[in-house]
Order: sequence, then structure tokens, then C-alpha cells
Amino acid sequence: MWSEGFTIIGSPYEHARKLWPSYYSKFCDVTEEYKNEMNKFAQRLMLLMLGSLGVTKDDVKWASIQGTSPALQLNSYPACPDPDRAMGLADHTDSTLLTILHQNNTSGLQAHKEGTGWVTVRPIHHALVVNVGDLFHILSNGLYISVLHRAMVNRTQHRLSVAYLYGPPSNIQISPLPKLTDKVHPPLYRPVTWSEYLGAKAKHFNKALSSVRLCAPINGFTDANDHSGVQVG
Repeated sequence: MWSEGFTIIGSPYEHARKLWPSYYSKFCDVTEEYKNEMNKFAQRLMLLMLGSLGVTKDDVKWASIQGTSPALQLNSYPACPDPDRAMGLADHTDSTLLTILHQNNTSGLQAHKEGTGWVTVRPIHHALVVNVGDLFHILSNGLYISVLHRAMVNRTQHRLSVAYLYGPPSNIQISPLPKLTDKVHPPLYRPVTWSEYLGAKAKHFNKALSSVRLCAPINGFTDANDHSGVQVG
């Protein structure tokens, strides 16, 4: 692994004071503003995505509530003298509802696509990358598939990224929405809170989604994070 990261949960002020006793205010002000804007954007985007499935705001009233512990992940991938022997982040899916990623102008993010394999997601100026996470996969009963992705490093360029990790309030249990289930399409997953699912992720990693599954795979369908050969649209 050739990377380092800094995770901010809640207010950044407490930790920032320890890192930069005299110069923490600007960093914290910018971070707080960014988190607030990303939260509003994530809420709006999730409702639009659910709306494409016929789900309304009234069906997910908790989505308009500020999550108790949204996280901001700052990632650094220094230039690596031998990139063939290292990686930035191993293959994984996110445990979130949505992850909103800002990349600098250096490539490194790759997503796995059915029939194609690994595809580089090149940075686009003034654009954000949105990953569907495992909890949104559960919420949509598998209609939106969580995205297997990884981070690569390169020999000459230092890559930076900022990931906003958007999840539900801690007391909300996520399960397939009733509007998306019926006798033909039964609920595929049991209810789970974000903290419970993080525990499953820590224990099972790439089989966490299967660990909360109720029904056996149908027509050869495999959960999105069962293995590195995931089928992702």
C-alpha cells in the first residue's frame, strides 16, 4: 500500500488545533463549508436517483436529516519509484450510501466494469465522481449496484483526492424500500444500520454484502462485493 489518509468525522477543529496550533482556522473553515455543501448535494443526488425508481421524498423522510457522522477522507498517493510493486487502495466497494470524490489532475482511480475489466476514471476539471455504496445497493434492493474500485499509483506524479462519505443517520436501519419489492422481487437484504454494516465490512470485507443477504442469488446474480470479478454497470 503506497498511500496515506486523514479522516475527519464531526468537527475538524479539535484535531486541527493539535496539528497546526497557529494556523488551523482557515483549514477548518474551508473543511466545514465543503462538508456542508457536499451534504446538501448528496441528499439531492440520492433523491434524484431514488426518483428514477419511482421512490419519493416521503418514502425516505430520513434523507433530509443531517447524518450524525458524515466523514471526509483526505487521500494522498505519493509518486512511487516502483508502481508495479505497490497500490494506492486495494479493490473494494464503499460502505456508504454515496461517496462523492474530488480528484486532482492526476489519474489513479479505476472502476471495474462488466465485460471490460478495470477502467481508469480520469479526472475532469470541475467535475466530481460519485460512487454508489453498499448501503444504497441495499436500499435499492440491488437495482443500483455498488461500485468496485481501486486506486493505483504512478512513478512521477503525486495524486490527491477528497472523498465525502455520505451515510444515513446512525439510528436509521437501511433495508430494501417497500416500493421496490413485491412477490416477484422479494427483499434481498435484512435491515442494518451504518455502524452495524461497518462492523460486517471489517469482519468480512469483500463479502460484507453477502453477510446481510436474505435471499439466494437469482439467475446467477452475484453480490457486488463478493469477489474482484464483480459485474458492475
